[in-house]
Amino acid sequence: MSAARKAEERVDETRTSLVVMKFGGTSVQDAKAILRTTEIVRGRREKGLSPVVVVSAMAKVTDQLLVAASAAGRGDKAGALALAARLRNRHIDTAADLLHGDLFLQTEAAIRRRFDSLDDLLRGIAAVGELTPRTSDKVVSYGERISSQIVAAAFTQHGLDGAHVDARKCIITDDHYGKATPLEAAIESQLNELVLPLVKAGKTPVIGGFIGATSDGITTTLGRGGSDFTAALVGGGLRAGAIEIWTDVNGIMTTDPRICPDALRVKTISFEEAAELAYFGAKVLHPATILPAVQKSIPVWVLNSHNAANEGTRISALAPPCASPFKSIAAKKKLTIIDIVAGRMLMTHGYLKSVFDVFNSFECAIDMVSTSEVSISLSVESNDKLPAICAELSKIADVKFEGNKALICMVGEDIRGQSGISGRVFSAIRHINVRMISQGASEINMSFMIEESDVDEAVRALHAEFFANPDPTVFDIVGRAVAAKA
Repeated sequence: MSAARKAEERVDETRTSLVVMKFGGTSVQDAKAILRTTEIVRGRREKGLSPVVVVSAMAKVTDQLLVAASAAGRGDKAGALALAARLRNRHIDTAADLLHGDLFLQTEAAIRRRFDSLDDLLRGIAAVGELTPRTSDKVVSYGERISSQIVAAAFTQHGLDGAHVDARKCIITDDHYGKATPLEAAIESQLNELVLPLVKAGKTPVIGGFIGATSDGITTTLGRGGSDFTAALVGGGLRAGAIEIWTDVNGIMTTDPRICPDALRVKTISFEEAAELAYFGAKVLHPATILPAVQKSIPVWVLNSHNAANEGTRISALAPPCASPFKSIAAKKKLTIIDIVAGRMLMTHGYLKSVFDVFNSFECAIDMVSTSEVSISLSVESNDKLPAICAELSKIADVKFEGNKALICMVGEDIRGQSGISGRVFSAIRHINVRMISQGASEINMSFMIEESDVDEAVRALHAEFFANPDPTVFDIVGRAVAAKA
């Protein structure tokens, strides 16, 4: 065998054993949480795996940085700097609890430099009296930049040979600040140049999630769910053997356990089903998160850093057959229904395009659409652009909108092929007024709109109807029995 072929096989072995582990804000919120995270990563290494770790900012830090940026934008320099000072002390205190000796002194100095830079940035914003999306991205990036540095130092302190990697060197994006689009070819190239050699050297790379940079080095952020997205991009770019999303729940559940205490953990689910749930309100994953994993057929695990022994949920290209018609129920609140009535114009050539062009011009995503001979009803997230959107639509039709609506999404396999399923759904919620219904557009999704105030009652009724006798190959019925006894 040639030397080149042997080297290629060694790279393949490295990638197979490589696992990308993402830890959210509650998993790195303080010294105790970071130590727990350290032990989870140690467990993966003891199994012969090679972890690459992606971390969020410490819990609540991103929100506080946004408040500081907003204060500076209003000219409140003192308020902004006071918030930054509190964050500075929190991070230094956490480092002091985790580290000692020269490693603490080096990390403390790095934290202070970061916060000195943040203070200068806030002073500049306050002096100008304006906060731009580009500047806002730079302010909030400090959360992940500092947390990843602390976590890498903690790994080193505890024998895991942590190596901090600035995400902005790897996650290359366009310049759509606030919700940048990753440039996956550039990301793969950078990961293979900067991160893969660290893995081969036996180190544990630590990367901040949520943040990236343009090809010119200008800081960007990936938007809501950005840290999960980073993990999937890293996993896809490195062609990892698995991606693990460590959060504070046991995995994907049959519904929100705060609404239904008897909700079940879903053991396994398909990429397609998980994406539907994520888009329509499930909080465990962001819908864009798993796309890079889907493209490379990399399994994704959702796990609980507070209960590392739990098996979590496995998301894969194909899920096993399920005797139960649905896998999970999600609810998306704070929606508005817009009714557009235009007489006989609905079927006029180009009319629908003109309607959707309005939403496109305001960058407003549509969740559900229903049409009749003379009207279109659609749902969107409630936002401050709606009056302007409706004003523009009123130029071509009569328009009215109703807020405080919610969308219930039920996800499962081959819903269209199951006779009588719609009857069971709407019989279970016959006492609740349903505003819009969508079933035919997807084989795995049945959705409908109701009043926001009816969500809890509807979800409980549907869960009782469809999860009374769950399939044990797909759902954790043992876990529910244990929880019931406790």
